Amino acid sequence: MPTRILPAVGDADAVRSVTTLLSQLPDAEPVAPVVDSTQLIDTLARLAAESVDELPEVVVVHERIGPVPALELIREVALRFPAVGVILVTSDAGPGLFQAAMDSGARGLVALPLSYEELANRVQAVAQWSVGVRRHLGHTGDVFTGVGGTVVTVSGAKGGVGATVTAVQLALASQASGRSTALVDMDLQTGDVASYLDVQFRRSVVDLAAIADISPRVLADAVFRHDTGVALLLAPGEGERGEEVTDRATRQIVSALRSRYETVVIDCGAQMSGAGAAAVEMADRALLVTTPDVVAVRGAKRTVRMWDRLQIRKAEETTVVVNRNSRATEIQPPLIQKITGTPVAATAVPANFKELQGAVDAGRLHELDSKSAVKQALWGLAGELGLVKVPEADRKGSRLRGDRGAVSLRRRRDGGG
Repeated sequence: MPTRILPAVGDADAVRSVTTLLSQLPDAEPVAPVVDSTQLIDTLARLAAESVDELPEVVVVHERIGPVPALELIREVALRFPAVGVILVTSDAGPGLFQAAMDSGARGLVALPLSYEELANRVQAVAQWSVGVRRHLGHTGDVFTGVGGTVVTVSGAKGGVGATVTAVQLALASQASGRSTALVDMDLQTGDVASYLDVQFRRSVVDLAAIADISPRVLADAVFRHDTGVALLLAPGEGERGEEVTDRATRQIVSALRSRYETVVIDCGAQMSGAGAAAVEMADRALLVTTPDVVAVRGAKRTVRMWDRLQIRKAEETTVVVNRNSRATEIQPPLIQKITGTPVAATAVPANFKELQGAVDAGRLHELDSKSAVKQALWGLAGELGLVKVPEADRKGSRLRGDRGAVSLRRRRDGGG
């Protein structure tokens, strides 16, 4: 049986040398190379969604892959696709890097410049290991799909536009529909998720920042299980400690959460830190919340352009959510879409703070009345984003049963705009 090998190489010259050598290996079947970390994860997820047997036996990761660093990428592949063997190709074959690669989940390391014999031996060994793992998974009936949970980030165009309320309600809607859901407060200096949900918990996202290998048990110790069932990973009580959460730590934390929960909602706040940027970069859906006023819309446009310049997120991959919308406002969603150059969510959240005020002041946002137009809109947004499971019996009516009544959901639109 031929060994399917997927090269992940960002450098054009390296792509040619790696693919040429791989094609010469006995019983090798190299597939089209991917050029960055995002394309690699997307490709593996698409194949895994069909069947674990569709996954390549071996993935070859070049040291200069990006934007996610090679070792962090290997860790994510190992977590989400454990039946795939990963080989790191690097110019540094020292014991330090070898140990770091093994700790990240690599099955082998090959030094540059590439040697045919060394590469052939390593590919053969890793392929045999991968086949053995799949045979074991087949016997136990535990077939790992590898797709992982859906990660959604919620950022604010400026402070006070409603990003946290949006994030909380999206998480509540997802959990209420039967999806295991985690809500992460990545607004590290000024996060208020704990205040909105009336919780006091001594652990925070900072407790995971220094841990190199986040096991399920370590993750379970760090999250707080809310009465609604949502798993909370909170911001630190001391804002200055937020600096301990680096972009590297964020990638590890998000990968660990994605492997354990069907939905991961991350409140990134309005100030873009390195940690928030890493979360937005990794997200399946990145939401940017704005209100229909000149200052907020300018802030949204500024954020979109900054993300594009820093190669965090392209404008067409960002979805703007319009909060406090009304027919009386001069700036309507179509104009906001034109100004920001992004898709705008079909669900606009109405301007009705009086509905929210009591629940917000009491820190009981999870007890917001199901008849609230704001809640219905935000739960409708969750449906539009595909964050909810609609029971088979309710699909014709496209309704989700909430905590006290049914909330109408918009059907997910093709393209998710």
